Amino acid sequence: MSSDKMLTRIGGLLRQAESTDNPHEGEAFMAAAQRLATAASIDLAVARSHAAGKEKRATPAQRLITIGEPGKKGLRTYAQLFLVIAAANDVQCDIAQTSAVIYAYGFAGDIDVCEALYTSLLIQMVRASDAYIKSGEYRNETTMRTQVEQRGRRRVRTTVRRPVAGVTARLNFQLAYAARIGHRLADAKRDAEDEATSVPESSAETALVLRDKQLELKDYYSENSQARGTWRGARASAGHASGARRAGDRAARTARLSNSPELSTARKQIPS
Repeated sequence: MSSDKMLTRIGGLLRQAESTDNPHEGEAFMAAAQRLATAASIDLAVARSHAAGKEKRATPAQRLITIGEPGKKGLRTYAQLFLVIAAANDVQCDIAQTSAVIYAYGFAGDIDVCEALYTSLLIQMVRASDAYIKSGEYRNETTMRTQVEQRGRRRVRTTVRRPVAGVTARLNFQLAYAARIGHRLADAKRDAEDEATSVPESSAETALVLRDKQLELKDYYSENSQARGTWRGARASAGHASGARRAGDRAARTARLSNSPELSTARKQIPS
């Protein structure tokens, strides 16, 4: 199946998700979309393994994903959302310390799926977090903060309870949202792979092809990645807000995948 046809089929599933107000149906369509993406990726991997030596054979590539302008608020959690989507779709990533740019390594069809899912889920995450902040629910929560006081010649650290700030609530909400999305997509991927490797006449070949694909991507990444250090952008450095995290997790459990009719025209930038 071509990448365009596969994305169109996924788009059809997502439009079904958008037409229902039942969160359980929406989640089922989301899982089906991820399973289809995984199945298509497996089919392509099997096809590549049968390609004759002289035929043009698809190989991994690197693609630049622009999350936003350096210094723009929210980039850390936006980038985290893309990373969990990539992890469920056989795409490895490097990320700039500014969280503004991600270098995605993978097969073209897999990266296309990541961009499409990211565009839709990002819009939903931002809208859901905006609604949570506007509700004022976070104002009923407090968080523990460490402060340093100078007492004579000594610097004394004390822990105090403070009201949760809006920026802290938003950060925690979106981190929990991304984490839950990652779990849901990973579950759908695992189901699709289990189904693909359960067919007796082809299970051994499919399992071997998937392993070869992973090794090919790992080798490509090792040869081309120039990443150094560790990205720490996902840490909620502003403090912990358990209520906001619970709200973000709830929102992600019922998230739908797309607000646009066709995934193939998905935007790469964050919403303004």
